[in-house]
Amino acid sequence: MSPEKHLLEWQISQTIAETISPLLGQLYRDKGVEVLLFGKTLVNAATIDIIKAHKLARRYTGTPLSTEQTLPLIKALSEMELSPCRVDIGQLAHQFWKGRDDDHGVKDFLHTSLLGAMNGETVTEPRDVVLYGFGRIGRLLTRLLVEKSGPGYPLRLRAVVVRGGKEGDLEKRASLLRRDSVHGQFNGSIIVDEERKAIIANGNYIQFIYANKPQDVNYTAYGINNALVVDNTGVWRDSEGLAQHLDCEGAEKVLLTAPGKGDIKNIVFGVNDNTILPQDTIISAASCTTNAITPVLKAVNDKYGVTSGHIETVHSFTNDQNLIDNFHSGERRGRSASLNMVLTSTGAAKAVAKALPELAGKLTGNAIRVPTPNVSMAVANLNLGAETNKDELNAYLREMALKSDLSTQIDYTESTEVVSTDLVGSRFAGVVDGAATIAQDSRCVLYIWYDNEFGYSCQVVHCMEQMMGVRYKTYPCV
Repeated sequence: MSPEKHLLEWQISQTIAETISPLLGQLYRDKGVEVLLFGKTLVNAATIDIIKAHKLARRYTGTPLSTEQTLPLIKALSEMELSPCRVDIGQLAHQFWKGRDDDHGVKDFLHTSLLGAMNGETVTEPRDVVLYGFGRIGRLLTRLLVEKSGPGYPLRLRAVVVRGGKEGDLEKRASLLRRDSVHGQFNGSIIVDEERKAIIANGNYIQFIYANKPQDVNYTAYGINNALVVDNTGVWRDSEGLAQHLDCEGAEKVLLTAPGKGDIKNIVFGVNDNTILPQDTIISAASCTTNAITPVLKAVNDKYGVTSGHIETVHSFTNDQNLIDNFHSGERRGRSASLNMVLTSTGAAKAVAKALPELAGKLTGNAIRVPTPNVSMAVANLNLGAETNKDELNAYLREMALKSDLSTQIDYTESTEVVSTDLVGSRFAGVVDGAATIAQDSRCVLYIWYDNEFGYSCQVVHCMEQMMGVRYKTYPCV
């Protein structure tokens, strides 16, 4: 291929992506249809992002997928009367173009594939969300909810509750939302309304409520009713403590972004979210590590059976550690997080059993905090009930990442050049590093990357949708 042809092909891809972009917006804003490409959302995606997303096809299917191939399907989607749903155009295009050389019959194919989405259901009434706390997870949840906002998305971020602040507090919090050392600039516009103590992010009016305890808040005074309160402070982790939120006027349910204690359900979305009942008022979204490893462990256990294993977590340092050596109540955590690998404990391996009871008592775990700000890795050393090898196990996990009930949680890569910073912003709970897989006889070692901030926040949003009864179906059905 001549150098000029390479440039011509790129320019054609750009032109088609520019045509695709407004269609994606139309589908999302007008019909509540979120278009994905192999699990990656295309909502608000830039032209280059759309082109890059198409490159994922070869990883999952072994064959390339071009914008020229997805365009006719997206055009046909925009002309269909669809109920709110999520449509993976990558998987649909892969199925459609098998053995075809033109787009004849695309409308019939989509009508068959999306039959369940053409039942005339309207957009769900908006449900109010309040974030209690505005730390790392709180700000990322804000970004995600603002990104998803629109007539077709039923969760509305109405308020953020923080401790009483001094003069300039709101501007500083807005700045932390606007600029992030790990996750980059906020994608859009942020306006600070000091008079009304609010932030307007991409048109979303977010009230800031200053309170030192839940009992100080009356949400109805701000027009907020039957709200889901997402507690990302970690101050209370049992039913008694979290129930304080339910005593507030305007609050209906509570979601904890940390492992819950006692009888609180610990949910790993994709694994045991079916246990969330309409009458449940307090739920935990477990931990980032539990969310990363449980879907992969379920996949392996379903096929091979896990008889025992050890999970070693190589985890980025967190705000709980000291930047320099200083007193800390926890063992070893007083030593400088930026200079040391710090051996510590984790309850993630045991917590797996709360979401996956069949693995109760079969796993042990430990953690090493390392001097990186984000993205962690779980090393799962497993003894299996059946024999396998690297190629077979990787093929199975690749298939689970592409088309299974766990495809939203599990991603897969075989690149031998991937390092931790490449996974910043991953929306999956965990990413299996197939190149590093070890499998022999009835044992294996799996390496699972995860963005312990953003990937976990995506899992939290899924739980929020499920709790409020606004989770839309994904097509094609697996």
